[in-house]
Amino acid sequence: MDADTTVTSARDAARVAAACRRIEQAETPPSLAALAREAGLSPHHFHRVFKAVTGLTPKAYAQAQRGKALREALARPGAKVVDAAFDAGFNAASRFYDSAETLLGMTPAQYRDGGARARIAFAIAACSLGALLVARSQRGLCAIALGDDPDVLLRELQDRFPRAELVGGDAAFEQLVAQVVGLIEAPRLGLDLPLDIRGTAFQQRVWDALRKVPAGQTVSYAEIAARIGSPRAVRAVAQACAANVLAVAIPCHRVVRSDGGVSGYRWGVARKQALLERERGGG
Repeated sequence: MDADTTVTSARDAARVAAACRRIEQAETPPSLAALAREAGLSPHHFHRVFKAVTGLTPKAYAQAQRGKALREALARPGAKVVDAAFDAGFNAASRFYDSAETLLGMTPAQYRDGGARARIAFAIAACSLGALLVARSQRGLCAIALGDDPDVLLRELQDRFPRAELVGGDAAFEQLVAQVVGLIEAPRLGLDLPLDIRGTAFQQRVWDALRKVPAGQTVSYAEIAARIGSPRAVRAVAQACAANVLAVAIPCHRVVRSDGGVSGYRWGVARKQALLERERGGG
């Protein structure tokens, strides 16, 4: 990278950082034209630079910030849903209810109450990679976790949904668990089950790209960043992989370092290596 390119990249990063602060502090999301004007760029150029640096469009970044503000407002003791909506920058009830469940993964009242009234079926099983927890909401699988201690996996699920009704799976659910075990033992089989995928717009773009990586192949974090049109957002891609809670179903184990090295897996590098070896061996 030459000196001019380095200076341009630093200048762009500073412009985008200032725009992010502007979005975060604004009561209502600034327009693209206003952000571009403050950055001294044309709207088209600013839009392209912002997405390259953050991995999101200005509109999607504003939506993510609004979701964060909503979650924080709902978490306050004694929070009222309507008040939280206005605190998060929703100035119309209709717009709030149209988007709130997508942002939260459940109704605002359920999120405020720690998942109260949400019903999540779960089961703990054993597989060749250790303990396995599978959980399903009304929308689909919401957790596939691997570990050494079943109790730890269950506590993590309880921490995510502290007031949800967690129920043991019935016979039909055990068949679903068997499918997940089969996926772990032979990842090439794939998993044709509905997933309850909860994350920011950027995370969902990363996870969607991961699901398109064929079994037996690997990609680098930089390649995923390029595929989603955000070549500079390599670190954000890595963070999205780390935030994935659906092991193997969203195959973040297929992402490796640029030199091909295996590192950084929520459920342990040894499990990541084992999954890759199974896929390469046709298992």
